[in-house]
Amino acid sequence: MQLVNDEDLGISPVVVLELEYLHETRRIAVGGNTVVQGLAAQLGLRVCDLPFPAVIESALGQRWTRDPFDRTIAAQAALAGSALLTKDRTIRKHYRQATW
Repeated sequence: MQLVNDEDLGISPVVVLELEYLHETRRIAVGGNTVVQGLAAQLGLRVCDLPFPAVIESALGQRWTRDPFDRTIAAQAALAGSALLTKDRTIRKHYRQATW
């Protein structure tokens, strides 16, 4: 995937929380920190450090979903002016810079 190879990779801290939630509900095998630490080591992934209040302020305008994880993730990408790599069709439909 060219985007992964060509860009600096960052994620919202909310991704770590969502991964942990998926682990707790037994939808993935390992916790959020384990996943992110592995990807950091393999791909240079970093957790975005934009101020959380600004991210939430941006998320208030993301009214196309009730999912707080999706809302915050898309808002963080928008605030950073970043592309967003996601398999989620709803996010791709509403965030122009989202791709899969």
